[in-house]
Amino acid sequence: MSKKNKNNINVVYSTNPNFKYESINDDKEETVIPSKEQLKIYLDRLGGGKLLSRINGFKGKTGDIELLGKLLKQKCGVGGSVRDREILIQGDHCEKIILILSKEGYKIKKAGG
Repeated sequence: MSKKNKNNINVVYSTNPNFKYESINDDKEETVIPSKEQLKIYLDRLGGGKLLSRINGFKGKTGDIELLGKLLKQKCGVGGSVRDREILIQGDHCEKIILILSKEGYKIKKAGG
């Protein structure tokens, strides 16, 4: 397949001379300035009494949330993941995460009980 047709969806071949291919556009997401983000942090309890710090409300690119999740995991020294546009950090690290994100320029609120 040629490079210009690489992003086409669900069409193998068409005999219609006026057929237009649909393209995949990943450029819909935009990078948002950290000061424009309104993030909320929650402390959740998982099965077995384990704690989880959950950050949601991120509106930027998927790549940006992955980098932010990686930064938080490194600074807190724990594991975690990014799922469904939420950052999950193992353990109760809410205060540390609030300090890190405010230094990065994000607006963050502690939510939940």
